[in-house]
Amino acid sequence: MPPARKRTRTYDPAKTRTAVLTQYANIRTAVRTLTPDQLALPTRLGDWTLLDLVAHVTMAVETVSRNLDRDEPPETELALLDWPFATTDRAADIAEGTRELAAAHPGPDDLNALYTLTEQRLTQRLSTAPGTRRLATRTGAMTLADYLVTRTVELVVHTDDLNAAVPGLDIPYDRQALATCTRLLADTLAVKAPGGSTEVRIPPYAVVQCVEGPRHTRGTPPNVVETDPLTWIRLATGRARWADALDDAQVSASGERADLGGLLPLMA
Repeated sequence: MPPARKRTRTYDPAKTRTAVLTQYANIRTAVRTLTPDQLALPTRLGDWTLLDLVAHVTMAVETVSRNLDRDEPPETELALLDWPFATTDRAADIAEGTRELAAAHPGPDDLNALYTLTEQRLTQRLSTAPGTRRLATRTGAMTLADYLVTRTVELVVHTDDLNAAVPGLDIPYDRQALATCTRLLADTLAVKAPGGSTEVRIPPYAVVQCVEGPRHTRGTPPNVVETDPLTWIRLATGRARWADALDDAQVSASGERADLGGLLPLMA
């Protein structure tokens, strides 16, 4: 696991909570429209069906409530910028839990009830828990405030997965959730490839310096990468390939140190 740099970016806990609740509600509204035939559709997540993906979203959110129900760990073990590097080790357990949850909620009515209960629990638990409260998460003890930042990644990435699986579904993205997800993944790149020779721009949400080499001090940097938030998120999570994004003009890259292909994805 790469060592996390000193955290310099801060997130407003109240805005993050609202973003998580809003994006989850956006997904829940869309899930209510899905038919049994649509739930059987494939997704871009290996052998997961849409049913698996829809069930997984509730599991990713329910972890907040479930961890708040547990005893508080004595100390924080995982910094926010360590989280993206810690998720791979839990992939098998997450996949198994997802399939079990999907099997227990196979139809639209089952899923609607699951989504409603998950939302009710999350809203109730977040109404009383402070952001400093520590949670015993799968990847290590984290503060609630930091863990909610990670939930924006889960919700935004899987919103994109759902939209890709069902043409016309068009689940909207909460602006704060999209911004938070983009910034965390941009900062993750800066942790993985520390340096100041390359500037990565993801307007309007993030700009980071990364990659070893000569650091520019003024004017336009010699190495610049620029893309939009959703393309960046797809690249960072393995939903898109660097070479394809360049070919499709979804990314612009100039300079000898602007090739990020060897650094991506950051998490998958």
